[in-house]
Amino acid sequence: MPERPDLSALITGHTAVIEMINSGDAGLPVLTHLLRVAQSALGAAGTAFVEFTPHGGRVIAATGAAEWAVGHPVPADDPATVCLLSGARVRELRTDGLAGKLAGELADRGLLRMVVSRVEIGGLTVGSLHVLHPDADAPPDAGQHAVVSYVASCIAHMYGDQTGLPVHGDGPVVAALADGLAVVDRDGHVRLWNPAAAQVTGRSAAEALSRPLPFPLPPPGQVLDHRLPDGRWLKVTSGELPGPGTLRVVTFRDITDQQRRDHDRDLFVAVTSHELRTPVTVIKGYADTLTDHWESLTETDRRQAARVIGQRANELARLVDRLLSSAAEAGPGDEPPAPYDLGDALRTAAGDLPAELRQRLVLDLPADLPKALGHRPSVATMLTELCTNAGKYSPAGSTIELSAGADGSTVSFRIGDRGIGIRPEHVERAFDRFWQGESGDRRRYPGAGLGLYLVRRIVEQQNGWVSLRPRAGGGTVAEVRLPRG
Repeated sequence: MPERPDLSALITGHTAVIEMINSGDAGLPVLTHLLRVAQSALGAAGTAFVEFTPHGGRVIAATGAAEWAVGHPVPADDPATVCLLSGARVRELRTDGLAGKLAGELADRGLLRMVVSRVEIGGLTVGSLHVLHPDADAPPDAGQHAVVSYVASCIAHMYGDQTGLPVHGDGPVVAALADGLAVVDRDGHVRLWNPAAAQVTGRSAAEALSRPLPFPLPPPGQVLDHRLPDGRWLKVTSGELPGPGTLRVVTFRDITDQQRRDHDRDLFVAVTSHELRTPVTVIKGYADTLTDHWESLTETDRRQAARVIGQRANELARLVDRLLSSAAEAGPGDEPPAPYDLGDALRTAAGDLPAELRQRLVLDLPADLPKALGHRPSVATMLTELCTNAGKYSPAGSTIELSAGADGSTVSFRIGDRGIGIRPEHVERAFDRFWQGESGDRRRYPGAGLGLYLVRRIVEQQNGWVSLRPRAGGGTVAEVRLPRG
């Protein structure tokens, strides 16, 4: 039998949430506290909240037995997502009966039942609240459903105020207006047409249902960029829904502005890369000249000059590589994933870090760390970018901590610093390409805003995920989770 909701705990906890808001708190801290209140009041094992954007969903907050899922991506065409968006607002589901990567991981961890509610503003979905239980066969409880619906409404109110939420730069409210979803039958006729689809195409549900799609349908798993007659561009993806019949889910969004931004940014990458290659060549050539005239300089002068030139050349070369990697969306390519010793890979990569970072790094890596499944060479890139980021935003000489661990499904490593920390509303935007916490002439920290973007690309291409969070007592923790090998 499911536990009856503890209304006293709910009221007390919600009062504390209101006091947090009245004291100036907002965004993720308030959302996470509200999830803890819901978990306690409902006697749940854990809770999670997924925020939707034009690029799909992502777990931005979680508590209890679901904390490991923070940062986990939730594709827009995931069957569980489609099921949520097309059904009743509050539903109770068994995770072991759902398709999709995240649902499978929940079931593997013993979280077999979830009560889930869409979080909506004016009928537009901005996220979903998930309350998780280990007892798979407990009968539905109307009281629990009412509490979950109430908490989802509170979260919707927070998004409506737009104080610290959304955490993504493009925002779920925009996503709800810009992201379309349809379900089509074997004949290509529309069976489901959400409000966002009407916003994107200008066709109401009455005009779209039982008729062919107003754009081509790509094969399952493929992406199609299609130009509408009015000149706007759509990015269209499709996938097959499990179960009887032959149904396809189609997601689409307006990418006209995105294409324009990507063109501008790619132009920036091309120009910047070209401009930076010249000083790299000059510096390296000057270093060769210095070597040729070694005897005419004092020992101290030539060693100091060679050291400075080498450092600057390496910094510029690395920036060029990052720019080019970003433009090419570089990753492990077609190389199949393979099990490897993550602990050994981390120790090796740590030994290859620049001296300044290597001297600050403190390792806490268990000897029995399980193997990871993926691409071992990419560990060096991930560790270098995360340690560089930690070093840049923390005092010179302060400690950077590298630790690792594992659970039943994943093996992970964490980089922790004691620097300026990260604002909760920036934990997702920090992974955007070219994004910087500061801009303009007042920027105190150098960089092109590519390091974290590249890390997320590399990790997600290996079926893992990466997240940032503020550290208790100050600083930031970056965590990478990879499949176990």
